[in-house]
Amino acid sequence: MSGDLTVAKIVFLVIAAASPLAAVVATLPLAFSLGAGSATPAMYLTAGIILLCFSVGYAAMSRKVVGAGGLYAYVAAGLGPIPAVAAGFVALLAYNALAVMLIATFSYFSQMVFAALGLTLPWPAYAAFAILCTGYLGYRRIDLSAKILAILITAELAILGLVDLVLVGNFGRDAFPVSAFDFTGLGQSALGLGLMFAFTSFLGFEAAALYGEESRNPRRTVPLATYVSVAVVSIFYGVTSWVTVGAIGPDSVRSEATEKLGDLFLDLTTQYLGQHVTDVMTLLLLTSLFATLLACHNSTNRLAYALGRDGVLPRALGRVHPKHASPALASLFQSAINIIVISAFAVAGLDPYLTLSVSMSGLGTLGLVLLQATTAFAVVGFFRKRPDRHWWRTTAAPLLGGAGLTTAAVLIVVHYPSLTGVDNAVVNALPLTLACVAVIGVFYALWLQRYRPSIYTEIGNITDSSAFEAHHTNIGAQTK
Repeated sequence: MSGDLTVAKIVFLVIAAASPLAAVVATLPLAFSLGAGSATPAMYLTAGIILLCFSVGYAAMSRKVVGAGGLYAYVAAGLGPIPAVAAGFVALLAYNALAVMLIATFSYFSQMVFAALGLTLPWPAYAAFAILCTGYLGYRRIDLSAKILAILITAELAILGLVDLVLVGNFGRDAFPVSAFDFTGLGQSALGLGLMFAFTSFLGFEAAALYGEESRNPRRTVPLATYVSVAVVSIFYGVTSWVTVGAIGPDSVRSEATEKLGDLFLDLTTQYLGQHVTDVMTLLLLTSLFATLLACHNSTNRLAYALGRDGVLPRALGRVHPKHASPALASLFQSAINIIVISAFAVAGLDPYLTLSVSMSGLGTLGLVLLQATTAFAVVGFFRKRPDRHWWRTTAAPLLGGAGLTTAAVLIVVHYPSLTGVDNAVVNALPLTLACVAVIGVFYALWLQRYRPSIYTEIGNITDSSAFEAHHTNIGAQTK
């Protein structure tokens, strides 16, 4: 694949996956209502610190392991092929679940917004538009996606920044109440849910490694892009949640959020900036969801490409387009999955938000948090006997990050109905799907070890610069 991605382009790809505007509008009110209430800014700070610890080990690993498989390749290098195949299958399920969820959510809100403007179309029409656009952009060079995402992400960060500035201008120092960091009176459940919602808002930040083979000097760009992405997202979540608490009032924010939910931030924007700005924010919410979908699509097809190249999935998925230097067949594979799942729900006449979006969001969230936790421990395993190991970068920091992410995974499992927002036994039993997929991955890897040893030994084998360069040369030769 091509190697044209700069730090800035990867940052836009990663921040798009985290979807700051959608997280503020949709997730922040839930954190206020069900989680830590006025102490929510402290939850974002805590999650940001844990993820920065994870990023320290992640950065150290990215300088040694370069591959489109991202965290799957890191698990292979640190824990071996068997856990890697299990992690790869879990990651593939999680990314696909999130992609389907984003299509459903985009379709649902698009139908609402355009119906208010007089255009009445069924939600599958907007889903088809989303699948077509992401499929086309995923088929082309990654540079095209990066340029589009740069515009969309700049717009949504700009409007969030504008709201923050206006609120600070209106409330001054009162916009930053000290009580936002006071845990007194909060029970274990509220703290746990608050931390859980904070972690879900960061989903997608780990995607930088997936673009290693397409970046300039990946051993520098991937870790730097990761640090910048986590820092930017942490600052925006922390500041926005803090000034929101200040504007509404620490004593009122939980009740206000419970009453208004998704309208909380929009109503606040209308009150202090006017309806026109809220209308723009509503449209940007749609572009934010599309940007997140596009980033998720790119992440998923690169994972499928890596699994196909290693022989874990059909080899055809591991080929690059001769002109666009993109994982084109993997992109089409991802689009086909989207079409099948969305079509099945549409034919069944089910609600895209209450059924499809809700069921897939929790599944994808838990899967990625588990993958991140596993990767943190894989970093320790990879450097354990290497002479370049470091007490902080390759041991203490990833262990702290892994412990925090494991805690987040446990919290998500314990409070899974709160994450999905429904009391449906089938939906809330979906975490078992991840366990089943992981077990299938383990047995499949054992089968490969016995009956396809040549494939088994290839799994995640790009672990140094010479191997990477040789493999990249082979990929180039295949496309000619």
